[in-house]
Amino acid sequence: MEAGADEAGRGCLAGPVTAAVVVLENSFQNITLNDSKKLSEKSRDSLRPVIESQAITFAVTHLFPDEIDEINILNASMKAMQESVLKLNKIPSYIIVDGNRALYAKLGLKSPVGKIFTDKEIAFLKSIPNQSIIQGDTKYMSIAAASILAKTYRDAYMNKIHEEFPMYNWKKNKGYPTKEHREAIRKYGPTKYHRMSFKLLPDQLELDL
Repeated sequence: MEAGADEAGRGCLAGPVTAAVVVLENSFQNITLNDSKKLSEKSRDSLRPVIESQAITFAVTHLFPDEIDEINILNASMKAMQESVLKLNKIPSYIIVDGNRALYAKLGLKSPVGKIFTDKEIAFLKSIPNQSIIQGDTKYMSIAAASILAKTYRDAYMNKIHEEFPMYNWKKNKGYPTKEHREAIRKYGPTKYHRMSFKLLPDQLELDL
């Protein structure tokens, strides 16, 4: 019952940061499973139902720009993973996390928006040992699976809000700071989906607010 945890969208200018936690059977094998960033979109989309159908348990959480702006993106990434752990229908005995930051480095953060952890939930999270692993998504299948779920769920969300604001082309750039995305911000201004605490435009461009 070892769970892998990862997130997607930390470096984006718009949209949520999305985290996933996955527990796989020890016998699970899939040679194409790897860090989601190294797979094509088609490969990730084909792997998602395989992971979901064969996982012992999994959960995915979006944390949206208003909360990201309140607690900062690093804390939001951790909180999204913590919330995903609370959603699991089976309790893992250990959690491995992609990156270099312990899963509970910040726990119980309070802000005007988003979930407030209860004392019982905080105690539960603290009861499960965890370890951060640099490039864990290339070393452990459960983290790779979490990486793929986080990326595909986030991409699906960005495709959805693209229909509301097609001029930013989120269907293609997924909210990352591409030249096209920043030019659209300069031309049309930010939306309710943009992270206002982020540097939306480089210094040489001005944004009238």
